[in-house]
Amino acid sequence: MRSKFLYKYLKLHKRYSSQIAKKWQSVVGLEVHAQLNTESKLFSGAQNTFGGLVNNCVSLFDAAIPGTLPVLNRKCVELGVLAALAFSCRVNEVSTFDRKHYFYADLPAGYQITQQRAPLANDGVINFQVYTPGVHKKPYNKSSMIKQIQLEQDSGKSLHDIELKQSLVDLNRAGAPLIEIVFEPDLEDGEEAAALVKELVLIVQRLGVCSGRMEEGALRVDANVSIRREGDPLSTRTEIKNIGSVRGVASAVRYEIDRQQSVLENGGNIINETRMWDAAAKVTVPMRDKEVVQDYRYMPEPNLPPLRVNLTTREDTQDIISVPLISDRIPELPAVSRAKLIENHDLRPEIAIQLVNEPALFDFFNNLMNKKRNPTKVANLLLNDLLTVLNRRKIDVNNCTISVEQLDELTDMVLQKKINLDICRSVLEEIIGNRKSPFAIVDEKGWSLVTDSKEITEQCKRVFDDNPKLVKQYRDGKVKVLRALLGILSKTSDNKLDMSVASKIMEELLRK
Repeated sequence: MRSKFLYKYLKLHKRYSSQIAKKWQSVVGLEVHAQLNTESKLFSGAQNTFGGLVNNCVSLFDAAIPGTLPVLNRKCVELGVLAALAFSCRVNEVSTFDRKHYFYADLPAGYQITQQRAPLANDGVINFQVYTPGVHKKPYNKSSMIKQIQLEQDSGKSLHDIELKQSLVDLNRAGAPLIEIVFEPDLEDGEEAAALVKELVLIVQRLGVCSGRMEEGALRVDANVSIRREGDPLSTRTEIKNIGSVRGVASAVRYEIDRQQSVLENGGNIINETRMWDAAAKVTVPMRDKEVVQDYRYMPEPNLPPLRVNLTTREDTQDIISVPLISDRIPELPAVSRAKLIENHDLRPEIAIQLVNEPALFDFFNNLMNKKRNPTKVANLLLNDLLTVLNRRKIDVNNCTISVEQLDELTDMVLQKKINLDICRSVLEEIIGNRKSPFAIVDEKGWSLVTDSKEITEQCKRVFDDNPKLVKQYRDGKVKVLRALLGILSKTSDNKLDMSVASKIMEELLRK
């Protein structure tokens, strides 16, 4: 009897231990809405713009006035196909439009025109690299599969006035053209999700499909997050809506993974719900539960015929777009740019990633490398010195007013050792917001490096005279004090010495 009880106890303990040993595995899938770069909206001639006067870009169709009919914008189809081809999707020869019914104050018709059942394209993939300085030691490759890409119209925007306790509606965005990109749930954490979004932004910007300005709502991200034990099937997920920045994606997904893990480890259950990312409080907060599946009552859009495209010949007609002709418009994509930086300039992958991730820096680098220069030193000047100065001034690199000509002069002075990196940063501070020549600034301020060996020798001797104890310690075998002596030399010379020359001279003098 006792042995039988012991056997049952050990069996239960083994099962419990194996369950504890299983690690949590997070599963993340993204849905991204990108607003297309067109002059007019998807189904009307109203202006497609950001920041206009409230309700100033609204057609009768956008306001759902009875009797108005949709007319498909050809440019939207072209941009949607271009994006699909860049993502290696299978463009469908025939796609159709559907009505998705739901009732919001900022959706005048009571339905959205989308392509749920027969989308524009299916089965794509984005290959990208995951690397966040301070988080990852080195980059690694990742892929995310695309389930479908569909054209659809945007809703309006509700404006909530807390003081007046009123909600007002702005229909400027109603009917704006979107592509929705639905990814498979094949990501594992927030950093992978953020890296995918960053790659997506870079691609649509290069294609000219979307501005990619997340701060303007031109690209919005919904993240579906769940966790499970390794080897278990997919579990209940939560959806985080409308995340508005790349780092916000990383933070929102990371928080939600931690929240779900805490709930499950404390014996709770995950509710299928929609949550919102509060960027100020750094938390996700519940918006509505999804326990009861909403019936969107999809139906074919009766006022739009099937959308047909030409998959085979390079022949455009008024009614049918040639997909092969559009494929010729695909530019060099970010993955190719990174590979070229590594192959042609022998840059480390993490440097290539950082340069390509900032289009302005990438353009600066390419312009500066028109001359024969050390690519690693040029990249470091941009990534370390220029970004440091811009971050200190709280200036986005895309709004940098420094010209290529100014950076060209400055780079020459650094590489020719006419100034050091500390002086370089001071010059950068001076040329922000004006067209001054770096040469002129250095000459005017007297910032040129002293390279004359006689003058450097004299300054070294003065440091020795003022610090006899440190000199004695060095000559007694404590060679580490050389750093202290060099620091004093740099400080007393206002950092105007070529320290590579000064170090050699100081060592020679100390050995005498």
